[in-house]
Amino acid sequence: MAENLYHVPCDTLEAFMRDVFIGIGVPPEDAAICASVLIESDKRGIESHGIGRMKPIYYDRIKDGIQFAKTNFEIVREGPTTAVVDGHHGMGHVIAHRAMRMAIDKAKKYGLGMVAVRNSTHYGIAGYWVTMATKEGMIGVTGTNARPSIAPTFGVENMLGTNPLTFGMPTDEAFPFVLDCATSVTQRGKIEWYDRAGKEVPPGWVIDEQGRTRTDTAQILKDLTTGKAALTPLGGIGEETAGYKGYGYATVVEILSAALQQGAFLKMLNGLDAHGKKIPYALGHFFLAIDVEAFTELSSFQRIAGQICRELRASKKAPGCKRIYTAGEKEYLASLERARSGVPVNAALRRAIDTMRAEQKLTQYRFPWDA
Repeated sequence: MAENLYHVPCDTLEAFMRDVFIGIGVPPEDAAICASVLIESDKRGIESHGIGRMKPIYYDRIKDGIQFAKTNFEIVREGPTTAVVDGHHGMGHVIAHRAMRMAIDKAKKYGLGMVAVRNSTHYGIAGYWVTMATKEGMIGVTGTNARPSIAPTFGVENMLGTNPLTFGMPTDEAFPFVLDCATSVTQRGKIEWYDRAGKEVPPGWVIDEQGRTRTDTAQILKDLTTGKAALTPLGGIGEETAGYKGYGYATVVEILSAALQQGAFLKMLNGLDAHGKKIPYALGHFFLAIDVEAFTELSSFQRIAGQICRELRASKKAPGCKRIYTAGEKEYLASLERARSGVPVNAALRRAIDTMRAEQKLTQYRFPWDA
């Protein structure tokens, strides 16, 4: 039986999220940034990081006192092309926005800019930050560590976060090339989406303490927190399908998200103290901006990058396959569709929205399911 979905206009959801953030103490300018990042995820069809994350992540963590609504962005070290920032457990979206802005400004002046961040919080879709760079004719790179989820190859203990390593490059097409994906086979947000939809996760995504694959979505989410389950790295279980590659890239992101900025790492990011009490996650990020004009004419770079993508899409297709995509294309197409149809909202998400609306007394918002 098909699930009953309601579609809400993107502008309505963005305004609602902004007002919810303001209601829990986020300054209006910062709330607008946070809402922009979340709705961009939903616009791109990345439902694992949009409004579905509003309550279980940001809303609840601020109410629990393990994330601060007001962001103290402290520059602790800076050079012409580099900086180290302490976010003091403020809003990750705000910290990331200012950090990438710094990297872009440095790149405009010197060709390259890189900013490392410590003591931050979840910063939304990584693709948002590299797109800030592509809009200004630059290559963007970012990564972040996260609470332990991935087991190393030949291991069963969740040690590494899902640790995306994300690239954005400008093209001469209507959308940039943006590769934004976790270094695990999947990420916790996608499993949360499966849980809201009442579906089992596919085999091979998650293993238990004996290394056996798991599919019981709701219990998996609980066991990822207690360490009784772990995500598999890109490539899957063991070495036969090259799981060591995902494990290696996840470790690269972990080092760059912790060592440059003297930040927290691995089990230090599990959000609990020695007595099991909730504490801030103290995440680390890095942001790199590369000015294309420091190497070649932007128009030339865009043309070649675009042509590479077009030739890949035009190559011979496998039997039964109608289309080849390049990174960022599906998200662009989703954004065109959702501009028309809005964001799909299922029953679990409706309940979360209704709870936040009631608690924040945002009665001016009416949604399709209110009729």
